[in-house]
Amino acid sequence: MTIRVVVTDDQALVRGGFRLIIDARDDLEVVGEATDGRHAVRLVEELRPDVVLMDVRMPVMDGIDATRAIVASGSATRVLVVTTFDLDEHVLTALRAGASGFLLKDIRPAELAEAVRVVARGDALLAPTVTRRMLDRFAHTTVPSAPAALAELSPREREVLTLIGQALSNTEIARQLHLSEATVKTHVSAVLRKLRLRDRVQAVVAAYDHGLVEPRRG
Repeated sequence: MTIRVVVTDDQALVRGGFRLIIDARDDLEVVGEATDGRHAVRLVEELRPDVVLMDVRMPVMDGIDATRAIVASGSATRVLVVTTFDLDEHVLTALRAGASGFLLKDIRPAELAEAVRVVARGDALLAPTVTRRMLDRFAHTTVPSAPAALAELSPREREVLTLIGQALSNTEIARQLHLSEATVKTHVSAVLRKLRLRDRVQAVVAAYDHGLVEPRRG
């Protein structure tokens, strides 16, 4: 089945480049191009794509507000933020708004195509440097106390959420906790369900926001 993509960026050259990369793959297809966030929201409603590549800084409506609007509409479309800026406050806000992933515009063509596939199948994706930079940033901020929602998690589920926040994969979590990967997947699913999180990216953000991650200092 072909993965249908909408490309959103205020620069025609960027949109054209992404279209060339995506349309060159047999399983991917660009079905629309949006010049700003408001246009993207309209195209998502009209075309119902699987994935939207979303720039952050655009006129009329930026990528954050567009992401928030798409998620709030209940659309099944996944938002993949693609930006020049390596983890500024706008990216953190976009992830909290419901984006399923984040990439930099200097990504290689094959990596971009694979990122679209990853997000389309319901997984979450962050650029390799993002989680570490998020940890560094949160080392210098005041972390709020854990909300009542975390009380619904079992001790093991809380432990799994903490490790997700440290950017560990299911394989790495299984190894560290001496569990099978199947068991880890069950715990991850329970965490997402109990905290009403869309995906793994939202779990990472939740782990930071709720003080479960201990950032490296110095």
